[in-house]
Amino acid sequence: MGIGNRLGSDIQSGMPATRVSLSRVGVTGLKRILRLRDAAGRSTLFFAEMKLYAHLDARHSGVHMSRFIENIENAALEIASEPFRNFEALTDRIALEVARAQGAARAEVHIRAQYPMTKVTPVSKMKVESLCTFIGVSVSDGTKTRRASGVEVEGLTVCPCAREMVAEHSREVLVNAGYSERQAEEIVSMLPLASHNQRGIGTLMIGSDTLVMAEELVKIVEESMSSGMYELLKRPDELHVVREGHARPRFAEDVVREMLRGVAERIPDLADDSFVLAKQENLESIHSHNAYAERCGFLGDIRMELRGDLDTLVKPVSFESWLDSMG
Repeated sequence: MGIGNRLGSDIQSGMPATRVSLSRVGVTGLKRILRLRDAAGRSTLFFAEMKLYAHLDARHSGVHMSRFIENIENAALEIASEPFRNFEALTDRIALEVARAQGAARAEVHIRAQYPMTKVTPVSKMKVESLCTFIGVSVSDGTKTRRASGVEVEGLTVCPCAREMVAEHSREVLVNAGYSERQAEEIVSMLPLASHNQRGIGTLMIGSDTLVMAEELVKIVEESMSSGMYELLKRPDELHVVREGHARPRFAEDVVREMLRGVAERIPDLADDSFVLAKQENLESIHSHNAYAERCGFLGDIRMELRGDLDTLVKPVSFESWLDSMG
């Protein structure tokens, strides 16, 4: 047999020794620079890391790895000739191409892209650049797609429990020093109180045909934490961030609930069947573990609870099951 024939053999299409289907087979850690253009024709570069998966049935040994890369390159050529205006359209396109190229019943694409946002410091009003992370997830069966997109944002969280213990201790110290209980309460209420704080990582994703600006989601996540974070702070800014954060202590659970309330109140045009995923991880400063909270489900159910209807049973819906229910 000549070398050309050997190179032409398609081992991936052959029958595997153990005939079991696999949920996800593909490539991870795929890095690219993406260029998107807005309606005004302005281009922006984004550093993106991608994961591309396909379902593999029990009759095939493997997927064609090179085709995953071809899907990315095809999308890049399409961007150059007729640019996408948002990541949502890009993830949909790649997922559709992966499903068709691999002949898969299901394809899945994850994109994490970092992009710069300009923030203004709270007191000195300096403009500083901050990197946020856009997250896009799309699934496709080769004809239809379903997607969710959102952001990952860092902020400051302050522990309410520790702050309350410090407040209780401070009242006790003041009373023992001769102040009345009323005076002690007034003094404690006037002063900022210590607590342990941590860097929080908030994630907010929306699954809907209505596109939501990433900047709006960033604002919702930041405002849900005790305080925002800035790359550069002058001393008055630093004082403001510390005081604001300790005046608004929040658990990871509080942050997630505030994100949900923010979506319901600030994006009223979203339909009730929109899917929402909100999660918060606090990188604890006095523990070796992290604190975590999450809620995912339909916006209509979240709105119902926010209106005070706590008796109606809400059926849990996972992110994965929602993605797979393309209809």
